[in-house]
Amino acid sequence: MAADSSDPTANDRNEQSPGPDAPAPAPRSSDDRPSTDPADASAADAPTTAEAADEPDPADLESDRADKGSDATDTAADADAAADSASTPYSPALIATAVALPVVLLVAVLVAAFIALRAPTEREPLALGPVPAPAADGPACQALLPALPADLGDYTKSTLHEPAPPATRAWQLPDGGDPIVLRCGLDRPLEFNRASPLQVIDDVQWFQVRDEVAQTGTWFAVDRETYIALTVPDGSGTAPVQIVSDTIKKTLPYQEPQPGEL
Repeated sequence: MAADSSDPTANDRNEQSPGPDAPAPAPRSSDDRPSTDPADASAADAPTTAEAADEPDPADLESDRADKGSDATDTAADADAAADSASTPYSPALIATAVALPVVLLVAVLVAAFIALRAPTEREPLALGPVPAPAADGPACQALLPALPADLGDYTKSTLHEPAPPATRAWQLPDGGDPIVLRCGLDRPLEFNRASPLQVIDDVQWFQVRDEVAQTGTWFAVDRETYIALTVPDGSGTAPVQIVSDTIKKTLPYQEPQPGEL
């Protein structure tokens, strides 16, 4: 029983203690002892210095952050400029020019059309047949023809095809059509007699002969030295007769009418 109550701790110590047959520990050589050489100490500290060198400088970090912030600002500004450029691809001056150009062209076309309408139209020379005019070379016709106006209302003076009848003038509308024709130095018209009705226009007595086929009226001035005929197409108004009456009144003196017998 005494052997069973032995201290287990003592047994552990006995197990750990080397026996008498165990080899003695080898003596520690000088290489195993810690080195006290300063060079070795410096070598031991070298990794620590390298690690310190790898750590970034706080000032450099701050500078990098400032540079990155500046780059970000520049990038944002470039993006805003690009957005503004995309939203307004055309300059205001270019837009104004594009708007004004069609208006200018339209005005130019309208002005050109107006000038073209107002410009005299080149018409073919008007061919007129001859009629008996024994006094065409007389002093009355020589005085009257130069005094006639170039325009009779909307009618303008026409060029007569040669050979033109003597003491004859004509006017036409700008686009042509039936002319107004004046002939001076004629014989007394056959229809003019004592019973013929007369119309007085600007102190000139006129006798009218109608042509229903041609739709014209020929007015004969019967109170001057010679007979003057003015053929007017229907629809030309009263202006031509009035203008010629005023010219006759100013140019030729009055003479008592001499109608034919009934």
